[in-house]
Order: sequence, then structure tokens, then C-alpha cells
Amino acid sequence: MTTQTLTRQTADTALLQNQLDQQRRAYNADPVPDYPQRIKDLKALARMLREQQEPIIEAICADYGNRSREETLLFEIYPTLAGIKEAIGSLKKWMKPRRRHTDFKAYPLSKNTVIPQPLGVVGVIVPWNFPANLSFSPLTNIFAAGNRAMVKMSTNSGRLAELLKAVSSQYFPQDKLAFIADSGDIGPLFSSLKFDHLIFTGSSATGRAVMRSAAENLTPVTLELGGKSPAIIAPDYPIEKAAERLIYWKLMNAGQICLTVDYLFLPENKLESFIEHAQRLASKRFPDWQSPDYTSIIDAPSHQRLWKTLDDASDKGAKVFDLSAGQLDRDSNLRKFPPHLLVDVHSDMLIMQREIFGPLLPIITYSHPEEVISYINERPRPLAIYPYTQDKNLQDLYIEKTMSGGVSVNNCVLHVGQHDIPFGGVGESGMGHYHGYEGFLTFSKLRPVYRQGPVNLLKFLQPPYGKRSDALLRLMLKMTR
Repeated sequence: MTTQTLTRQTADTALLQNQLDQQRRAYNADPVPDYPQRIKDLKALARMLREQQEPIIEAICADYGNRSREETLLFEIYPTLAGIKEAIGSLKKWMKPRRRHTDFKAYPLSKNTVIPQPLGVVGVIVPWNFPANLSFSPLTNIFAAGNRAMVKMSTNSGRLAELLKAVSSQYFPQDKLAFIADSGDIGPLFSSLKFDHLIFTGSSATGRAVMRSAAENLTPVTLELGGKSPAIIAPDYPIEKAAERLIYWKLMNAGQICLTVDYLFLPENKLESFIEHAQRLASKRFPDWQSPDYTSIIDAPSHQRLWKTLDDASDKGAKVFDLSAGQLDRDSNLRKFPPHLLVDVHSDMLIMQREIFGPLLPIITYSHPEEVISYINERPRPLAIYPYTQDKNLQDLYIEKTMSGGVSVNNCVLHVGQHDIPFGGVGESGMGHYHGYEGFLTFSKLRPVYRQGPVNLLKFLQPPYGKRSDALLRLMLKMTR
């Protein structure tokens, strides 16, 4: 490491620590913002997103090279604003202290209460694939719970990061919200700060590094990772309808979604029909693959990785079907990658070993649901599963016999857009939840409070012990039967 690099890291560390100290002082001065203040913060968050909507869309598009405007509106701006509205409508109920049961036999006339209180300063590490959604959505829960936040943007979101840094002071003081751009070295320094909670969205490999850094400070973490999320088409489900929904999600954002379907289980007698429908749907939706409707791969290394993954599968015997019909090639100036279906895949191929994060869809044919269940359970737990069937018993079989972060039945991804259910992974696909009430709880300390009543039975159970204490203990134990 050069002296120049060390000097820069020292300066970055000082700046980050200074920002954290500033927010910590503000928290200590006002540790429990009241309901009106939290509503004000949520409305300011929505106002920033609305008033900066066009610059945000343009910045994200520039960071990608090309990002569909409609996709940014539909999957970043709209769900975030809808989530803020939901939080505003529910906040009074969320903040209410909850009475809990008291054991009257031992603690007569005493009271138990659970009070949700702010944790303090929360660190947010944002990926590049949905950078507005995945910064503003956690902030919704963070501010609803009464916290302050430092948000580190991805190195691939440089233009958006500079925009948010420049405009956020119009809506929030720095001791409430600070956006931080990352030139490549900030990440490990950021995750090493002594936050009160840290939420990270990204790859499993980086998530492990974040968790190691947080562990040094005993900082609790929420990790939203990825994995290989399967879809399963059952024999009873209309193949054209399944193809329509699956191809929609696999091509949306050019497959750069942690929740998108990563591979597909398909009855063997449906294979030819599925491929035909997929080819037709792809050409219908994208008659010109160079149009702005089809999103670019985020950077050159990712573009090259996808070609390497496709070549590896082809070289090892996979049959590949180019859904762009040859319109896109390796030399695409905007890094537009041709979507492919892959058949006859096996575990020795790279495409079946790691999350794809691009518009490649491997297909595995099967005969019985038990084959699917066994295959999924022998591998790391995915972020989601997507069963396509009208048979309620079969839906329940897949839900009960496998484990995943979430489930969308007869579609993909859409459970993440529901504001009243939690979102999160399990095992290698993540830990912890946010969204809705569960997100409010994630960024709150559920503080138990016991209030002693007028009768204190413990005064009869003090040394020196004797007949009275023995009799009372026998009575108490008898009452537990």
C-alpha cells in the first residue's frame, strides 16, 4: 500500500468518523423524536424523491450507460413513495407502547410494557442495481423508528451519489442524513464504524466482509444478499402465461436483480413450447434491442463475466437459445447483453454455481415435485422461490418443504413490493428483515419496562429462609401446574 493511499484512507476515516460523531451528538441531544418530527422526516424524504425525480432518473441512466426510464419509475420511484405513504399512515400505531402480560401470582398489580425506541445512528450500504429504492426504502424505516442515517452509495452509482450529496441538505441537516460517495476504498472503512445498526444489500461475499467488520464493534447487521432463486412451472400451469411472466422478470433491468429467477424447473414435455413462447415474447417486447427500453449491463467487468459464463456453459454442452436473434453481440458499445435460454445445464457449469445477475436463464427439466424439492434443499437457501401452479396443495408443498427468504406464487419478485409483509433472506441469502412494521422493529430497540406494583411478594422471600418462605414457594410452584 502506497503512502498516498494510506494518507487518503486516513483522511477518509477522519471524515467518516467526524460525520458519525456529529450524528451521535445530535442523537444524544434528542434521542426519541416525537411523532410529529418523524412524520416531518418521512414527508421530507418523499418530497426529496418527488422534487429530484428527473435528476435521479438521469443520474441512474448515466451510471448504467442506459437504464430504462420506465423501469426506474416503476421499480424505484413508485414503490419507495408508496412505502413512505404506508409508513406515514401506520406510524402512530407502530410507535404505541405495547402492554404485556404480567405473572399475577408472583408480581401482583405490577405492569409490563414494551416501548419501541430509536437505536441511534444507522449505516446503510447501497448496491448499484436499484440505488434509489435501496437507499430510500431503508431510510423510510430508519426515520419512522426515529433514527439518523449515513448512506454509502456504490462505486457504480457515482453520478447518483454526487447528486444526492448535493441536494440532501435542502431536505435534511447533515446530523440527520448524510450521503457518501465511494471512490473504491470507502466500503471497508464505512462498515468498520461503530454504528448502532448496519444494513447492507449486495453479494454474499461482500456481506461476509461487512459482517466481519461489524463484529469488531458488536454492531448488529441486516444483510440482504442474493443467491440462486428458482422458479418451478407445474404441469397444470398454462405455459404461455408462465413464459410471459418469467421472461418479463428475467429481462427487466437486464436480469440485474437479486430476486429475479436464477434458474427454471420445467416439465420436459413443456420445454419446446416454453422456448417458442419465450422467443416470441422477447422479440415482441424488444423489436429493437438497442432501444432505451433494454437496460445495459452496469460495467465492462460484469459484461465480460456474463460472456464468460455463457461460453463456459456452451463449451460444456449446454444448448443455448439467443432471444435477441443475433441483434446483440460482444462489441455492444452500451454493454447490452443478449438474453439466452440454456438447456442441458449441469452443476459443473459456472452458470449453476453462482448467482447469474444477468439475462441468462438455465432450464432444468423434471418429472416429480420431489426432484425439485431435493435439488433446492441440497443447495444454499435462496432469497426466493417461485412456484407456478393452480394447485393449492402443490403450492403449500413447495412452501413447506423448502426454505427461502420469501415466496411469490404464480409470479416472480412481487412479494418484495408488498409494504405490509417483511422482506429478507435466510442463511446465505441474508439475515434480518425490513419493510413495513418489521422494518420499524429492525431499527428500534424494543425496550422492556417493568413497573413495580404496590405489593412486593419478594419481601416474603428474603433470608433468613424458614417455614414461611418454604410454604410460599410450595404454593407458587403448585400454581404452575
